[in-house]
Amino acid sequence: MSERLKNIRQIIQSLPEKPGVYQYFDDAGKIIYVGKAKNLKKRVNSYFTKNHDTAKTRILVRQIHNIHFIVVDNETDALLLENNLIKKYLPKYNIQLKDDKTYPWICIKNERFPRVFTTRRVIKDGSKYFGPYPSVYVVNTLLELMRELFPLRTCNYDLSQDKIDQGKYKVCLEYHIGNCKAPCVGKEKEADYNEYIEQIEHIVKGNIASVIRMLKEKMQAAADLFAFEEAEEIKQKILALEKFRSKSTVVSPTIHQVDVITLEKSDNKAYVNYLVINNGTIIHGFTVEVKKKLDESDEDILTFALLNMRDKFNSQSTEILIENAENYHVEGLKFFTPQRGDKKHLLDLSQRNAKYFRLQQQKQESLKNPEIKTERILKKIQRDFRLKELPVHLECFDNSNIQGTNPVSACVVFRNGKPSKKDYRHFNIKTVEGPDDFESMREALYRRYKRMLDEGESLPQLVIVDGGKGQLSAGLDALEKLGLRGKLPIVGIAKRLEEIFFPGDSIPLYLDKKSESLKVIQHMRNEAHRFGIEHHRNRRSKSALVSEITQIKGIGEKTQEELMKHFKTISKIKASSEKELVEVVGLAKAKLLMAHFRENP
Repeated sequence: MSERLKNIRQIIQSLPEKPGVYQYFDDAGKIIYVGKAKNLKKRVNSYFTKNHDTAKTRILVRQIHNIHFIVVDNETDALLLENNLIKKYLPKYNIQLKDDKTYPWICIKNERFPRVFTTRRVIKDGSKYFGPYPSVYVVNTLLELMRELFPLRTCNYDLSQDKIDQGKYKVCLEYHIGNCKAPCVGKEKEADYNEYIEQIEHIVKGNIASVIRMLKEKMQAAADLFAFEEAEEIKQKILALEKFRSKSTVVSPTIHQVDVITLEKSDNKAYVNYLVINNGTIIHGFTVEVKKKLDESDEDILTFALLNMRDKFNSQSTEILIENAENYHVEGLKFFTPQRGDKKHLLDLSQRNAKYFRLQQQKQESLKNPEIKTERILKKIQRDFRLKELPVHLECFDNSNIQGTNPVSACVVFRNGKPSKKDYRHFNIKTVEGPDDFESMREALYRRYKRMLDEGESLPQLVIVDGGKGQLSAGLDALEKLGLRGKLPIVGIAKRLEEIFFPGDSIPLYLDKKSESLKVIQHMRNEAHRFGIEHHRNRRSKSALVSEITQIKGIGEKTQEELMKHFKTISKIKASSEKELVEVVGLAKAKLLMAHFRENP
């Protein structure tokens, strides 16, 4: 045992069996991984005693030279501490939110007669920040609405009472065109201005209904005093707010404060959508890519993303809508999986957003580099079918016969996930009497791979046979005779339920119906079926015509062979002119053929 492992074993023996956070360090003393545990000793020990599925985990274990730990009171504290340490140190092997953009915020400045503006920098100076927003367009739309509703100042003057009293400022154009009431020269009371700010806070928090209700009361009061111009101005503000609210995603007025989070996965990436609902309206919608480093579970990814999102959006919601809610436990939060109603629609909406974001990202990657899509699909097939090598070469077999006549097998070849039609092969079954699917499959595979071995061709990374356990067993027999069993991966696909059968496993694998792996396999199976039927049809047609030709008086087998040698196909013989037939078989036989084809078109 190396000195490194001896040192680690000693550390593990001294670890407490308590909840906490552990930190792994490399030989340079840098943190490379942070994890949480219900039981520190058991969790850390598992890294050095289990056989890990992923190569990245095995590499991590080899790089661990030292372990530190922090004991906490409970799992929730461990979760929060882990999250903070990951954000602080960004360890190499921890998942990360791929969020390198600086998103815009709306700032209400901490000052007299506060300014309201957009910013990308959040400064802890007592100002209030709302956001972040997914685009500048959304922020500008909100700011335009606020300036339309309220006469806000845009200058950056210091409006302390002393300076206003000293008359340091003069009114500007904004005052003259009615966009500002000139608090800089004392023409507006601070209490009135702060009332605007309070209403703006309600709007950005999504509490538009309360602002409308308050404005309606003011409009009615103005009308009662016969101040109709003022009442009309307030009415226009109400209409503007109603218009803005109609453009917002209104869910249900009965849903007050709720967060929604869902996950979409692809290869080593995950995509998390997060919605913030306040007073029945979606006030934030955000999708982020998560970079997976090890074999993190869905629960690990979503919990990590949720805590980061809540911090980013300063969410105060205690109810979280999420799939498989029973798997999540964070003190102070209630996880819920709705089965119907508005909340179920919210969960579905979030899932769709995550899915569309994933598809968009993959499409952009494919446009930049078309090979990325191919590699992604091949890696997916490699994982789903437990292959040691990337399946750049796939082959699929299917049998075709009608009532036992002219049995044939078809072999289609896919390279890099796409048909390679020049490599397609068909087999006229020679050793089977009657409709025996299993024996036909056994003969086709034996002949195919016997020839490939004899000619020194490279074998495929996966063989697929169209059928269930029986066809798979027949294929295995053929590979056994060639000494390829266990060396050449083979599976069977049953049509009815798209069941994937593996050798020696009685329980089939069911791939996701939307899986890219399944789509490729289905494409291969359909191609094999089409190719086999096409060849079988040609063979039956040829057999029927040959039989028909040899029955014509004066036409023998030798003439039939000459015709097929020259014209190649049956359709060309029937479509040929008398002159063309004369050149091949002479005038007398040509006349006999033409007469027969006229009587039997």
